[in-house]
Amino acid sequence: MARLAAFDMDGTLLMPDHRLGDRTLATLRRLHEREVTLTFATGRHALEMRRILSAIAMDAFLITGNGTRIHSREGEVLYRQDLNPEVADLVLHSRWETDASVHVFNDSGWLTDKALPETLQAHLSSGFTYQLTDLKRLSAHDVTKICFVGDHDDLCRLRIQLNEALGARTHLCFSAMDCLEILPVGCNKGSALAVLSTTLGYSLQDCMAFGDAMNDREMLESVGKGMIMGNAMPQLRAALPHLPVIGHCRDQAVSHFLTHWLDTPNLPYSPE
Repeated sequence: MARLAAFDMDGTLLMPDHRLGDRTLATLRRLHEREVTLTFATGRHALEMRRILSAIAMDAFLITGNGTRIHSREGEVLYRQDLNPEVADLVLHSRWETDASVHVFNDSGWLTDKALPETLQAHLSSGFTYQLTDLKRLSAHDVTKICFVGDHDDLCRLRIQLNEALGARTHLCFSAMDCLEILPVGCNKGSALAVLSTTLGYSLQDCMAFGDAMNDREMLESVGKGMIMGNAMPQLRAALPHLPVIGHCRDQAVSHFLTHWLDTPNLPYSPE
């Protein structure tokens, strides 16, 4: 019996319209009643996730910013890690050959330098939004992460540039096909989940986790039971071919799997 369950949000718990389905919410409450500790492990900001938890009236630990922050159920910061200021300064003040937009995250929120209404579609239900600012004048201290959003092929070329400039001073990952993230060294959902599980007195073998993108890789491969979504990035499925694939987020597949796990744990699971 798993004691801790970790859930990615976009492409996993959330349906394509970025809402939590009723069946998903009901199943999460069943897990809570069975004394399984819940944590949402997401690239989203802690400020937004607290709004979401308040709206659904659910207690859970938060791993946000792709592992840069861990918050207790009461909102206490249990762990934090920021980008090296030299790295943040280099990224913000260098000229990169890309058409991607730049997004900076710190404890105050989400910062960008151009109005991009399309990027708000994923945040309509929470009302979370960016703050327009001159990124060149932004302090390089206390930057949690920096994201580039754009065409996937363009981002792949940008990743080569960033690797050449930053080397081992940062961790690069795709949180979606159109989003390349620059994170602190050693910072990912898996390392954050290891910190949280130790804090709670669990081992990673006591954990189950669900995800769909490359920023979920370390988390999924480190837990006792890792599940990949049917709508996952092909790169994730190729990287973790031994892990089971469940259904699509549009069908609330996490709820489908967990209902089977709770009610008929001794029978083989099929996503059909």
